[in-house]
Amino acid sequence: MNETTDTGSQTRAGTRALLTFVRFVLPALIVLSGVLLAAIGQNESAYEVGALLISAGVSVALLNLLYRVGVRGDKDRGREEAAREHYDRTGHWPGE
Repeated sequence: MNETTDTGSQTRAGTRALLTFVRFVLPALIVLSGVLLAAIGQNESAYEVGALLISAGVSVALLNLLYRVGVRGDKDRGREEAAREHYDRTGHWPGE
């Protein structure tokens, strides 16, 4: 039983680490690579590619944010639906 719990916690820790990487580290690395390329390149094409990478990193960060906002909205709708079902059964709103 303990081995199953350890495996489950390791899986959750691995998932959390991957989410942290995708949400924060990956966009930061993409933006940093764009800034470094523009700073080191010193020609017009390096500036353009650097700006492209910075834009891509910001886009990844914004997509992560929008996904999280959408998931939060789904959870809120689920709670609202459960409260409505409770009201239909009992005639009282939960928490009142």
